[in-house]
Amino acid sequence: MPKRRGTPLIAVESRILFLRHQRVILDADIAELYGVPVRRLNEQVKRNQKRFPSDFVFRLTEKEHKVLRSQIATSNQGRGGRRYTPYAFTEHGAIMAAAVLNSERAVQMSVFVVRAFVRLREMLATNRKLAGKIDELENRLDIHDSTIQDLIEAIKELMTPEEPRRVRIGFLLPGA
Repeated sequence: MPKRRGTPLIAVESRILFLRHQRVILDADIAELYGVPVRRLNEQVKRNQKRFPSDFVFRLTEKEHKVLRSQIATSNQGRGGRRYTPYAFTEHGAIMAAAVLNSERAVQMSVFVVRAFVRLREMLATNRKLAGKIDELENRLDIHDSTIQDLIEAIKELMTPEEPRRVRIGFLLPGA
């Protein structure tokens, strides 16, 4: 596996997925970032199961794996693809993976992974604030729209000419 001098934070962020209402990174991506084979990473996870509770790492279901495989274009099972569904590591699981791998590159890259998760969390918080402001503006526009609509109706009423009064010709009978 070729070693790169530094992995940009953006490259790590692009590998973070949102599955089961959690931000996760797949085992193949962690293995590549940490500079180890996927097989070795998965071995360490199996050997250190107590360090990887279900909120740190979980296996994808066949359905999730199939959807992801079609999105990220990995090879078919019959043509050299994976035999087992991949692990998905949460932020804490990714840090724990660096601890059990205990390689220099894993320690360095765990810092990038943590920073990527934190940056993603900050971006989501900013997006929530932005979404709140957009909702507020939409509400203001709705109020302004209704006010403008009322003004337009009032102007239309003023613009429609009144029917001219007709003076009746003839005599009026009393009581009629």
